[in-house]
Amino acid sequence: MKKLLLFTVLMATTVVFAQKRKDQEGSIKNLKGITEYNLVFDYENLKVHKFDTEEEFLKDKMDKREAKHPGEGRGEKFKKSWFDDRENRYEPKFIESFNKRFDEGAVKVGKDLTSATHTMKVKTSWIYPGYNVGVSRQPAKLNATITVYETANPDKVLFSTDYTKVPGGGAFGNDYDSGYRISEGYAKLAKEMAKYIIKKAK
Repeated sequence: MKKLLLFTVLMATTVVFAQKRKDQEGSIKNLKGITEYNLVFDYENLKVHKFDTEEEFLKDKMDKREAKHPGEGRGEKFKKSWFDDRENRYEPKFIESFNKRFDEGAVKVGKDLTSATHTMKVKTSWIYPGYNVGVSRQPAKLNATITVYETANPDKVLFSTDYTKVPGGGAFGNDYDSGYRISEGYAKLAKEMAKYIIKKAK
């Protein structure tokens, strides 16, 4: 029991210290007074762990599924779910996680939020899907750049920051689906960004 507890603590510590943030442009203090952000997600030129391009990753996963289950269309199903998860899982998780950090909607994000004078862009550059095979598991991780700019003037950047190796997974190990693990990474990313605004944008 003691060994199990020690292992759990070590794993939690590893996750905490693996995640990093590095501000790139502007200042978090420039976000003071902004109460809503139009949210934009960008996956262009996304790379997946161990692959040079997202296309190579998808081909590898699709070929393996087709070879194991020929004629069942599992490769195409995987590809479809990979892209569908963005709108159906990742983005809603980010929005929910961010908005619940602020009392009574004091600050909020949303897609197609036309009333917002500022835009928050979440540019994902790298994803590690992680895995869970029962006896062994690794959380998903993602790298993303969050940039805030005036909606009417995208060249006017107020703030930009890079997050690296943001972890995502189920709290009790029930995360056998890669889409679920990755979506939890977006929830964590939103949580960290919201906490940063609450702490520093005063």
